[in-house]
Amino acid sequence: MALHHGSCHCGRIAFTVEGEIATAADCNCSLCRRRGGLLAFFPRDAVVFETPEADMATYTFNTHAIRHHFCPVCGVAPYSEGNNPKTGTLMAAVNLRCLDDVDVSALKVVAFDGASL
Repeated sequence: MALHHGSCHCGRIAFTVEGEIATAADCNCSLCRRRGGLLAFFPRDAVVFETPEADMATYTFNTHAIRHHFCPVCGVAPYSEGNNPKTGTLMAAVNLRCLDDVDVSALKVVAFDGASL
């Protein structure tokens, strides 16, 4: 399995994520539409932080089911987390634009209708 390194812009939030990336989800919810990230979903335990999770700020909205994490210094949002509604498993939605070794232009981008959820 591939191991990817990622971070926010200033590096205060640094992490690795283990897993294959075949597609990128382009979510149209009110938050994702504005911040422009492309997402891939992983089990939450596939994301390992090199910096304290306490260094992150968190934003929730609507049903408050998804915790959107971002850097309070540079403002970049490297990932969000919440429970998979079908299985209850804790999941992470990683912003692929925050991974050093992923060429998002080479990925198939799939529209995700988060606005209707």
